[in-house]
Amino acid sequence: MGRGGRTKDRDVSERRCIVTGDTAPKAGLIRFVVGPDNLVYPDILEKLPGRGIWVTASRDALDKAGKGQFSKSAKQAVNVPDGLTDEVERQLARRVVDLIALARKAGLAVAGFEKVKGWVAGGERVRALLQASDGSERGKTKLWTPEGARYYGCLTAQELGLAFGRGTVIHGALASGRLSDLVVDEAAKLKGLREIEGGDGTVRKDTEAT
Repeated sequence: MGRGGRTKDRDVSERRCIVTGDTAPKAGLIRFVVGPDNLVYPDILEKLPGRGIWVTASRDALDKAGKGQFSKSAKQAVNVPDGLTDEVERQLARRVVDLIALARKAGLAVAGFEKVKGWVAGGERVRALLQASDGSERGKTKLWTPEGARYYGCLTAQELGLAFGRGTVIHGALASGRLSDLVVDEAAKLKGLREIEGGDGTVRKDTEAT
C-alpha cells in the first residue's frame, strides 16, 4: 500500500529528473550514464552499466542538464559532448522508427490514407495515429484520432517511410499491442524534443485524444 491507503502500481517505475527535481514515471525521462572516460552517454535502451542519471524528455531540460547538472548529479566533473541533445533526438527517432517497423512485421501497423481510414472508421482498436510532420495539413485533417488513442506527428514522411519500408509515408496507424505501447512511450519522448517553440510559447502539434 502507498500513502493514503493507495495501492502502488508496481509496473510504474519512477525516477527523479536532475533538472526539474520532479519524480515521474521513467517512461517520460531519458537515462544517461557516465563512462570510464568521464563522458556523458545517452542510454536510450536503458541497458548501459553504471548509475543512471535521469532527465525529463524535453529539449529545454536536456540543454540545461549540460550546463552543470550532470556534474552535480554525478558528484564529479564530467564531460558533456557537443550536440548531446541533437544526438539524443537522433537516437530516439531511430528507436521509434525501428519499433514501428517491428510492429508492422507483427501485423500491428498499417500505412496509407485508405488503410488507416479503414482502421479508424471500421472499429479497429487503434492505439495510435501517426502522421508525418511535413505532410499536407489539409490531407491530415481528413483523419481523426479515435477515442482513447494517441496522436503523434513527430516523425517526418521519410522517417515514417523507413518504418514501413517505403520511400515516404504520411499516414500510419498502430493497433493495440505490447509493441505499440513501446512505440507510444518512445514517441512521447521524441515529441518532447521536437516541439516547436513560437513567440507565444510552445506549439504542440501532437496531443492526446480526449
